[in-house]
Amino acid sequence: MDIEEAIQSNLTNKLETKTVINIVYTSRTVEERLLTILKTYDISAPQYNVLRILRGQKGAPANLSTVQERMVDKSSNTTRLIDKLIKKALVKRQVCKDNRRKIELFITTQGLELLTTLDPITEQSNKQQLKKLSEKELNTLNILLDKLRS
Repeated sequence: MDIEEAIQSNLTNKLETKTVINIVYTSRTVEERLLTILKTYDISAPQYNVLRILRGQKGAPANLSTVQERMVDKSSNTTRLIDKLIKKALVKRQVCKDNRRKIELFITTQGLELLTTLDPITEQSNKQQLKKLSEKELNTLNILLDKLRS
């Protein structure tokens, strides 16, 4: 189904406009599938992103600015997200022993366990969503998206 049909538009847009609408619409479609999965585990997409960032630290502490820099959704209120994850016991916050003004963030064992549960589910969902694209097409799509952002 082409984008005009998906959004029920009978307008003929310029190619650039059609492309941007298609990217945004497709992004929302992909995100909605992820949100459906995460909702079952009482976690939002930005919270999931924070957990993945902290897991990527491999046990090393992260500070708030590190998490903010790596967030997919830069508009997220990272402090609020961290607070919610702490309440869920998925993240812990502690004062740095060497610099008491510095706050360190760590993923908890419970947070790691949640990601271990979610990893195969999200990977299967991703595979299902992208099944119509060949490996070569996926590589090309990634190159084009990287190029578009640069």
